[in-house]
Amino acid sequence: MSESQGLSVSDQKRKQIIEAAIAEFQERGFAGASMDRISDRAAVSKRTVYNHFASKDVLFRAIIDCLTDRMLAALDVVYVPGEDFRTQLLRLGWAEGNLLIDPCFMRMARMLMGETIRHPALAAEFAQQVDKMRAFGAFMDAAFADGALTQGTPELAATQFMGLIKARGFYPYLMTGGAPDRATMQAIVDDAVSLMIKAYT
Repeated sequence: MSESQGLSVSDQKRKQIIEAAIAEFQERGFAGASMDRISDRAAVSKRTVYNHFASKDVLFRAIIDCLTDRMLAALDVVYVPGEDFRTQLLRLGWAEGNLLIDPCFMRMARMLMGETIRHPALAAEFAQQVDKMRAFGAFMDAAFADGALTQGTPELAATQFMGLIKARGFYPYLMTGGAPDRATMQAIVDDAVSLMIKAYT
């Protein structure tokens, strides 16, 4: 059963509206987006759109919340003392990688990035809600404390590990569209893990 098949009619319509809004905001920006066009894209009535979202601003915030929830859930990876370090580092890498191979997540990220560039206050608010580096940093802090990593610093290790993944798995797709496939991401994560182990142990 697909994710959509498991949803109630109301939840399915909400999902259609959010996906349509992502496309509309990405194409026209927040200022140029139209609730009429969003309802057309979603194949629902304008009244249905407003039943779910009282305004364009509320709809945009719902997309931010959706993106935030996905990121926080995916990055709930905790270092376990004594467990094989490569296995744990692969798990952390895939926490990020699974987000980046999801086309819907990438569309949301692209749309939001465009808006945060135009609206710095929104960028600051989103950064406060989701600090992925904090999750990576906590993992590296624990790995250094356990002796799994011995070279460099936790802060640098966290920054470089995330950077290795995003350099090949996020930024090249940001402007061109789409998302990396699983095989591509597998190579990216494996390479990043191997480099980190060589550099920090």
